[in-house]
Amino acid sequence: MSNETQNDVIFPDLLERCENAVPVIEGILATARNLMADRVTIDGRVSGKAVEQEQFAAHGLSWLATYVESLRQMLAWAKNLQTSGRLGEMENLLLQIGFGEYLSQILGGIPMAQGEIVRLHDLGVADTPALNGLEHGNTDAARKRLVELMIERDGVATFGDTGLDEEYEMIRDQFRRFADDKVVPFAHEWHLKDELIPMEILTEMGDLGVFGLTIPEEYGGFGMTKTAMCVVSEELSRGYIGVGSLGTRSEIAAELIIGGGTEAQKQYWLPKIASAEILPTAVFTEPNTGSDLGSLRTRAVLDGDEYTVTGNKTWITHAARTDVMTMLVRTNPETKNYSGLSMLLAEKPRGTEADPFPASGMSGGEIEVLGYRGMKEYELGFDGFKVKAENLLGGVEGQGFKQLMQTFESARIQTAARAIGVAQCAMELGMKYAIDRKQFGKSLIEFPRIYSKLAIMAVEIMITRQLSYFAAREKDNGRRCDLEAGMAKLLGARVAWMCADNGLQIHGGNGFALEYPISRVLCDARILNIFEGAAEIQAQVIARRVLEKGRN
Repeated sequence: MSNETQNDVIFPDLLERCENAVPVIEGILATARNLMADRVTIDGRVSGKAVEQEQFAAHGLSWLATYVESLRQMLAWAKNLQTSGRLGEMENLLLQIGFGEYLSQILGGIPMAQGEIVRLHDLGVADTPALNGLEHGNTDAARKRLVELMIERDGVATFGDTGLDEEYEMIRDQFRRFADDKVVPFAHEWHLKDELIPMEILTEMGDLGVFGLTIPEEYGGFGMTKTAMCVVSEELSRGYIGVGSLGTRSEIAAELIIGGGTEAQKQYWLPKIASAEILPTAVFTEPNTGSDLGSLRTRAVLDGDEYTVTGNKTWITHAARTDVMTMLVRTNPETKNYSGLSMLLAEKPRGTEADPFPASGMSGGEIEVLGYRGMKEYELGFDGFKVKAENLLGGVEGQGFKQLMQTFESARIQTAARAIGVAQCAMELGMKYAIDRKQFGKSLIEFPRIYSKLAIMAVEIMITRQLSYFAAREKDNGRRCDLEAGMAKLLGARVAWMCADNGLQIHGGNGFALEYPISRVLCDARILNIFEGAAEIQAQVIARRVLEKGRN
C-alpha cells in the first residue's frame, strides 16, 4: 500500500468544513420535519394512524434525524480531541470519511435496510444547499491511508481515540483482557455446540462487577455510569455477544427495581443482583404480541398473599438458569390496554440441563436459533404458578408498563454498545484474514474493494460509538434520552450487520464455512435489528419523538 501523507488526503480546513456542514443538514432536517408534520398532524396533534399511513417517509425522517445527530456528535468528539491535543491523523480520517459518506447519503439516499433507500424527495425536500465539497470526503486515498494506520496499530480493535477519559480506557483494557483470555478462545465452540456459557464465566464476571456495574453503591453495586456500561458491554460483546448480553438481564432488573421498587425491594434484591448471588431474566413477550405489549394476556390473580399466574411467554433469554423473573402480567382482567399491567419479581428455582424448569406450575421448551446462543431462548407456560404478593414491583398494581418504559433508555444504550462489540469483532476477523490471505501475489488488504470495506467498518463503528456515548451521558445527567438511545440502537444494529456481512465477504468461501468464527458473527449480528425493538418499531418511535420535538 502507498505511503501518502496526511496533507495529501485530509482537507486542510476539515473541522471548519464540518462545522459549516452541520447547520446545513440541520436545516434539511427541519424542512423535512415540518413537511412531515403537515402530513401527519390532525387537530393540532401528531396522529399515530397518519404516521403509520406515511410509514416509509416517517421512518426515512427517523434515519435522517439519526444521521444529523451522528454527525453532530462526531464533530463534538473531534473538537474535544482538538482542545486536548489528541486529534491525530487517524481521527481526522475517521471524521472526514464519516462526514463525507453520511453527507453523500443524505443527499443521495440513506439505506434503511436492504432494498429500502429513502431519498430527500420521499420526504418532500426539493432543494438542497451546497455542502462545500465535504460530501466528497470519502475518497479512495482517505480509505487507503486509514487502513495503513490501522495495520500499524497491530490489530487493536478500537481504531482512533474514543474521546473518553483514562478511567474508562482502563476499564476497557481490563475487560478486553478478560474477553481475549476467557471468551474468545472458546466462544465459537460454545456457538457450534449450542452450549450454555459455563457458570465459571458468570462467576468471574460477577467478581469483576459486571452485574452490579451501575447499581448504586448503597445497594451493593459500583455506582458507575452508563458510559462505563457501554465500554464493558462493547468489550464483552467483542468476545461473544452471549457474554456481553449476560449483563443485560441484570441491567434491566436493576433498572426496574431502582425506578419502581419499594425501599424494601431495593434493599433485598439489588445487593443480590449486584453480587450475582441471583441471576434475573426478563419475561415480557408473548406469542402473537411482539412489540404490542398492550395486548398482553398472561393473567395474575391475587389470592390472599399470593398471585396465581396463568399464560404463555416466548423469547425468554436465559430462562432456565436464572433465579428470578421480572414478569409483566395483567392484574386487571377488565382492561385491554397498558393500564391493567403489573410487574412481578417472580422467584423460581434455578434449573439444570436435565431439569430446566423444576418450578411447580411452570414449564418451558427451547427455541432453536441461528445465533445469539450461549444463554438459550425459551417458550414458557404458566398454569397455577405462584408469586408472593410482596413481590409486586412497587406494591401497587397497574404500574407495570410505566415501570418497563423507564428501562428502555438504558436497555437500548446497552444494545447499541453490544452492536459496537459485534461490529468490532467482525472488523478484527476481517482485517486479520485480509492481511494473512494472499491472492495474485499480495495480501487481500491491498485490494481497494477490501481495504475500503475495512475503512468504512472503522468509521461507522466510531460514529455509532460517539452516538451511544452521547446517549449514555444524557442518561447519566438525568436527562430524557429515549430519542438518542433509540437512534444509537437503530444505527448500531445496521452497522453491526454491515460489518459482519462485509467481514464474511472478505473471507470469501471460507466465511461460509462453519469452522470460521465470522460465520458465527454474521448469525449473531442479525438479532440486533430485532430485539429491544425491531428496526421498524424503533424508527416509528423515533419519528414520533422527532415530530413532537419539532412542535415544542
